[in-house]
Amino acid sequence: MARLLVVMGVSGCGKTTIGERLAQRLNFDFEDADTFHSAENRAKMAVGVPLSDEDRLPWLLSLHRMLRSRCHSGVVLACSALKRRYRQLLRGGEPGDSEAELDILFVHLKGSFEVIASRLASRHEHFMPSSLLRSQFDTLEEPTADENCLSVDVGQETEVILDIIANYARQ
Repeated sequence: MARLLVVMGVSGCGKTTIGERLAQRLNFDFEDADTFHSAENRAKMAVGVPLSDEDRLPWLLSLHRMLRSRCHSGVVLACSALKRRYRQLLRGGEPGDSEAELDILFVHLKGSFEVIASRLASRHEHFMPSSLLRSQFDTLEEPTADENCLSVDVGQETEVILDIIANYARQ
């Protein structure tokens, strides 16, 4: 059974909703990567400035350390993880890190721009404005078969999505 799951995708795809409920179902802890962002990163995003790779590096490394510390107890992390390089950092930490890579199941919540945009339009209490959605889709590098990833269409009912992921994770 997978012990480390990263529910990933663009803002508004349902990472937190699915991640929280999946963690309950699997009896794992839940963490939201957004809570690990620095105040500076949050301020940039709040005014519509996309984060650079340099902005993201300390954030991704702190997430890697958290995942490593929880690899035996099990955790579901909601995290955009939009680029392959970001997912590599989550698995392996900094280049040259002597510890073994983490065995992470990435769960890509996938939906069209139109579906996700309509979801974001109804969200009011989030620090990331919907104006950054296009940049997220432009940045997204969809996971490939060699990344231990399950892609799930977000157009399905929440319970169906949870069943698909939980059944896959239990294999």
